[in-house]
Amino acid sequence: MYWIAFGDIHESIDLIDSIPGLAGAEGVIITGDITNRGGRSAATRVIDAVARINPRILAQPGNMDTDDVSEFLRREDMDIHLRVRELAPGLGLMGVGLSTPTPFGTPGEISEETLVRWLEATHAKAGHFDHLVCVIHEPPVDTAVDRLSNGQHVGSPGVRAFIERARPALAITGHIHESVGADKVGDTPVINPGMLAGGGYVRIKFDGQAVTATLESV
Repeated sequence: MYWIAFGDIHESIDLIDSIPGLAGAEGVIITGDITNRGGRSAATRVIDAVARINPRILAQPGNMDTDDVSEFLRREDMDIHLRVRELAPGLGLMGVGLSTPTPFGTPGEISEETLVRWLEATHAKAGHFDHLVCVIHEPPVDTAVDRLSNGQHVGSPGVRAFIERARPALAITGHIHESVGADKVGDTPVINPGMLAGGGYVRIKFDGQAVTATLESV
């Protein structure tokens, strides 16, 4: 069985129907930044475009999404922000969206301390799963997935420390558009597929015994 994950959509939906196998996936996981400071109507357009191909959607807000987007996801029962969902027997998914402060004053910004608290509180709900996929919009610091174009690492120390301690089977992140790639924190693969407009997505596979993931592009 497999799932498809992508994010940093920013209302750009042209490539959604080009993702191979999207319709046959067990579900679609959206990692954040559904809109560009948009509200419910903008989020609805994006979610509807995905749902026309695969209605089994789990999603969370990123820093570019307003509170109206968060409320829309909750009402539609697809929200994973600060929640844990069962993907399959023995396989759980936890989500933590938004980001720490940026230079751009985006709608969904929180302190590093809040992010760490959210990670710990959400992870505490996931202890009964043998395998856990973490969807965290902000990437861990000092990795191949948190670098700006000038090489500066701008990810979260708290996210890195959390992954080192919790050791999930997989972490999927985003937020830093130019840092498409894959890395490891400890034994945990960490993947940033970048903006959907760039064609990147993650294919997650689970055979009942292990989680594997690949960074792919349309």
